[in-house]
Amino acid sequence: MPCARLLPAALVALGVAACTPSSPTASPTVASSSMASSSTLPFRVTEIATYDEPWAMTFLPDSSRLLVTERDGALSIRNLDSGKRIEVSGTPKVVAEGQGGLGDVLVGPDFAKTQRVYLSWAEAGDGGTGAAVGRARLVLDGDRARLEGLTVIWRQQPKTSGSGHFGHRLAISPDKRFLFVTSGERQKFDPAQDLGTTLGKTVRLTLDGAPAPGNPFVDKGSPADEIYSYGHRNPLGIAFDAAGNLWESEMGPMGGDEINLIRAGANYGWPAASNGSHYSGQDIPDHRAGDGFEAPKVWWNPSISPGSLMIYSGPLFPQWRGDAFVGALSGQALIRVDLDETTATKGDQWPMNARIREVEQGPDGAIYLLQDGQGAHLLRVTPN
Repeated sequence: MPCARLLPAALVALGVAACTPSSPTASPTVASSSMASSSTLPFRVTEIATYDEPWAMTFLPDSSRLLVTERDGALSIRNLDSGKRIEVSGTPKVVAEGQGGLGDVLVGPDFAKTQRVYLSWAEAGDGGTGAAVGRARLVLDGDRARLEGLTVIWRQQPKTSGSGHFGHRLAISPDKRFLFVTSGERQKFDPAQDLGTTLGKTVRLTLDGAPAPGNPFVDKGSPADEIYSYGHRNPLGIAFDAAGNLWESEMGPMGGDEINLIRAGANYGWPAASNGSHYSGQDIPDHRAGDGFEAPKVWWNPSISPGSLMIYSGPLFPQWRGDAFVGALSGQALIRVDLDETTATKGDQWPMNARIREVEQGPDGAIYLLQDGQGAHLLRVTPN
């Protein structure tokens, strides 16, 4: 694996970079002392590559090739065996402002036949900006790659002002029939409770982008017929477990970050209920039994800022199989959550001394991490 270098746990805890030099402004931010109390990690961390503001990654099926998105609109393929990077042309025009930019990337379930991939991004339009999801054919031609036939199949409704809380994480159901999209409430609060918008929702679509048959609010017309769950704030992680349960990680306000078990038609409370407070210090009623809202299975106060969610199923860490892994941004950590059927409890919180944007499982069972920001590192986590 060219240009890969093992980082001893002590170096990771100090935020020391290896392999590719970076400018002083691009080095990972050192975590607070409370997050860096341990210099020993129960795994090895190897630096693979460096990116500028990476956001998401996914492996091409049965290969060591990794698709990576960067916030400014770049999409590339990294061959982890050779270390070679190929830029992918034909990407959409994105609004790279605030939390906006090129977002998630997902390989279609029929990739071997169609080479179809799904992308999400922030786009401009009437009324402001909003998230969009598109699909295209990924054409690989030697040392070149391109997207062909990129078509938008879903848009947040409505577009609005501001540059935060787009959400737009993607997941495909285990039966390969449906595409799930997380949709942030764009820092507008009340639309999360309004079934007349798709802000603050989880939507369930066919693979072509149409409202999925059997959605809980189909009788209310468009866009409610797309909605699967509502009352969300800034959902930045979504994944299915082996039993088919859908889990979501969500940023709360000042505190109240959440892991939720997503149920059809359920209301998760934002902004009427949260275990955090407004940034002004104004209180928000906590989740409580009988309030009509679906309470989180796990929550954090103070915030850790969950940026992604992965549920592990590989062979390298059998003791963690079936558990959720969360990349923490402000928490600068890799966090494990114990999942047991439909219950969840906090597990380990390992200091990584950099904002962790994305967590992904590799085909060999290794765990891959993308740091956040300029000069961010792609890291490979393997057993000691």
